[in-house]
This record gives sequence, C-alpha cells and structure tokens, in this order.
Amino acid sequence: MATVGMGDIKKGVRLIVGEVPCKVVEFQHVKPGKGAAFVRMKAKSFLNGKMVEKTLHAGDKFEVPSIEYKEMQYLYDDGDMYQFMDNETYDQLGLTYEQCDEASKWLKDGTTVEIIFFKNKAISVSAPEIMELVITDTPPNFKGDTSSGSKKPATLETGAVIQVPYHVLEGDLVKVNTVDCEFLGKVK
Repeated sequence: MATVGMGDIKKGVRLIVGEVPCKVVEFQHVKPGKGAAFVRMKAKSFLNGKMVEKTLHAGDKFEVPSIEYKEMQYLYDDGDMYQFMDNETYDQLGLTYEQCDEASKWLKDGTTVEIIFFKNKAISVSAPEIMELVITDTPPNFKGDTSSGSKKPATLETGAVIQVPYHVLEGDLVKVNTVDCEFLGKVK
C-alpha cells in the first residue's frame, strides 16, 4: 500500500491516522532555529468529521487509504438517516446524520452527491461543489443599501445560510460554492 511522508503533506492529501481515513485541511512546515524541521497538520476524519491534529517528524509515514467514490441520488430524510439511491442498481443506502454532517445543509431532493466508501463501507457524503438554490428568506432592501462589499444573510431552500449582496431578494435563484459557503451570483 502507498505511504505518505512528512514532505508529502499538503492540503487535500488523504491518509490514515490511527485506523481512521482523513484528509489534510491545514498544514504548516516549521523549521526551528535549533533542531530538526517538522510539520504541524490538521486532518479531518472521513468517518465523523472530527479534526485530528498531528505533529510529524522526518521518517513518519502514513498509509494512503483506498477510498472509492460513487455517485448516488439523495432521496429523503427518514427521521433517523438520510436515504440515498444508487443511480445504476437502484439500491437504497442510509447514512447517519453524523456521516453527512458537512453535506447535510446542501442536501435537496434529487441532488446527485458522491458517497465516499472505505473498505467497501459507506462512510461519508460529499455535496456538489457548485449548486443552484432558491433563497427562501432574506431581509428586505432599504433605500441607500448600495455600498459595495456590504452583505446580508440569506437562508437557502436547503436551510443553509450564506452572505449575499443587498440586491439579492427572496425567491431569487443563486449559484453557491458549497465548499466555502460563498455566493457566486444570480442565475438568469
């Protein structure tokens, strides 16, 4: 199995910390005046979304997890789990709220998502990076609210809250970056 060393650590690298598959979200190479260089990293667990902080030294090695991605369609929330359907076999799969933690605020009926599998077991879900959603609630505009760079909160149809410019109104269809929770523009 492939391994990752201290020099290979960068944002987005996948590795196994303990027995848990993780993805590096933040890292810092440190070269102290005295002693050997090391790397501080924060990795996010694919299993439960928790952050793991580690300090790596020269010679430390981690295994690369064999992670598979499968496109599935989000169906509904049954009260205990989110239900997904395989687009090819029509098999249904349930994932717990913890497994869908980050993606849950972007789940909308019929959305195609990527289910992440580790050792042939579904462990997490990844929402599409760019989505088009309708704004269901946002404060009204007032005369004079035209200053550039100003933003107001807006609730989307999935329940997620993002910051939008003042000209965006309730009922508008907007394009959103789900990774950064960022407004990208209105959809014509």
